[in-house]
Amino acid sequence: MDAVSAAGLERLDEFRWMIPRTGAMRVPGVVFADRALLEHILADRTLDQVRNAATMPGILEASIAMPDAHWGYGLPVGGVVAFDPDEGVVSPGAVGYDIGCGVRLMRTRLTRADLEPHVEALADALHREVPCGVGSTGAVRLRPDELARVLREGARWAVARGMGTAGDLDHCEEAGVLEGAEPGAVSEGAKGRGRDQLGTLGSGNHFLEVQEVDEIHDETGARALGLERGMVTVMIHCGSRGLGHQVCTDHVRDVSRKLGGWGIHLPDRQLACAPLGSPEAAAYLGAMRAAANFAWANRQVIAEEVRRAFERTLRRGPEKLGLTLVYDVAHNIAKMERHETTAGAVRGLVHRKGATRAFPAGHPDVPAAYRAVGQPVLVPGDMGRYSFVLVGRPGAMAHAFGSTCHGAGRRMSRTQAVRETAGRDLVAELRGSGVAVRYQGRDTLREETSEAYKDVADVVRVVEGADLAKRVARLRPFLVVKG
Repeated sequence: MDAVSAAGLERLDEFRWMIPRTGAMRVPGVVFADRALLEHILADRTLDQVRNAATMPGILEASIAMPDAHWGYGLPVGGVVAFDPDEGVVSPGAVGYDIGCGVRLMRTRLTRADLEPHVEALADALHREVPCGVGSTGAVRLRPDELARVLREGARWAVARGMGTAGDLDHCEEAGVLEGAEPGAVSEGAKGRGRDQLGTLGSGNHFLEVQEVDEIHDETGARALGLERGMVTVMIHCGSRGLGHQVCTDHVRDVSRKLGGWGIHLPDRQLACAPLGSPEAAAYLGAMRAAANFAWANRQVIAEEVRRAFERTLRRGPEKLGLTLVYDVAHNIAKMERHETTAGAVRGLVHRKGATRAFPAGHPDVPAAYRAVGQPVLVPGDMGRYSFVLVGRPGAMAHAFGSTCHGAGRRMSRTQAVRETAGRDLVAELRGSGVAVRYQGRDTLREETSEAYKDVADVVRVVEGADLAKRVARLRPFLVVKG
């Protein structure tokens, strides 16, 4: 018996596998993967976490894992679940600790040849202008009343203060702000952690990359998104920093204490949840939306720091640089949405943890500029290979609550990656492959080495084959800033 059969999986089609209902599961599990990626997924406890999530009250349709899925806190990273508004729950762990973490992509009027004489200087400038690393703080210092505005207004707050333009908001998921945020539901401890961290990258897998568009896969989509072969782009990956982490910590603790009183019994307390309609659910959702808004404001401020570094290093004004936002999308978030699935119309609270919204062409929530081709989906790879720009497809709505992958997905733990790269000069290796790198943490590069991740091209091939999203362009990094 091979590993797939031993895991009890049933093949639905070339790119989908079903975990049949057993025991307390209320719905089946569905895993998007080909056989090769499935082997990676089977190497840890991801499938157990998919099964565990399927036992939660009011879960709709299926517990879903994307091809970049790997073991996480409660729900796998790369997990998608949705809950009935009347009988369902909200789970802080199923959103994750880095609330609102996401990716922002900007295009320029520059080519790599324009930057070649300036790469090292630009790397230094970006590393200086964009604070990174554990506990890093930025130049923006927020009074309590101003922080409350950030938590309510998200990216709008930054634009109103001259950091970006109104056009940026048109190219953000939810226009850069989740309505219904409640700053009062965010603890003073969380506010204290976030007060000095706006405009900072953080650590771990967060990054800033300067890239070259080296392949166009769909000319129509690329034209709509303003992408051309040879164009320089900038990608930012970060979230809500210590504020979002503390929001999750606070509310996991609060709901965990009340599970028994609600009659909720879970195989994994990391999935601790509150019934929708309860005061605890309302408090978490208000705080979660506030943290997501902090994340959108954070990426907006970082984008302004990037513009400043480019202008000072290249001595070119905004018009010649042409730094323009393509899109900004979150991949750790929960939102009430309506979907047309294969079983009909459903409305539910969709949790995406390490998964990206992927609405297709024609959907009213896709920005008007992109509605003819579908919502942009930004899928980072690793610092030694490439990333992809996709657009959403109808299959995402039918089979995955309008969702797709969010990245390559880890294949090694951070500890294993550090151990297996011992003695290697990763800076020199990256330089030899044409990538200038700046970093903060001692083990950052080892933890984030390319070998620690699946090949994102394999992940993208699956989501394209499953009709969740369609490739538009490939981006290859040549300058990387890591926390």
